[in-house]
Amino acid sequence: MAAKDADDVERTEDGHFIVVKGRRWRATDPDLAEDVRERLVHHLMAARRAVGAARDDEAARKTARARVQLAKTGLGERGTAWWELPPAERKERAADSLRRLEQHGDTP
Repeated sequence: MAAKDADDVERTEDGHFIVVKGRRWRATDPDLAEDVRERLVHHLMAARRAVGAARDDEAARKTARARVQLAKTGLGERGTAWWELPPAERKERAADSLRRLEQHGDTP
């Protein structure tokens, strides 16, 4: 049912999901340019750190969670499934997410 790819990550046969401890998670859009993917991952990790750092500040935590959502949407892991969108829309979604994330001042 699931196969391992070159990164040793278990994936479903269609490549749409990765499998971690028996649970399926939507895979990152494989057609993202490497530099775009890297920048989005950078933003995602910074936002996750901000969520943890904002334990006692609900407003900051909410803002950080919104950044996580935006980064994951840009990666194709949330929102409309990447395999259901035409390539131009997928590219624009990633670019829009990057533009919006970079307004927060955290640039890679």
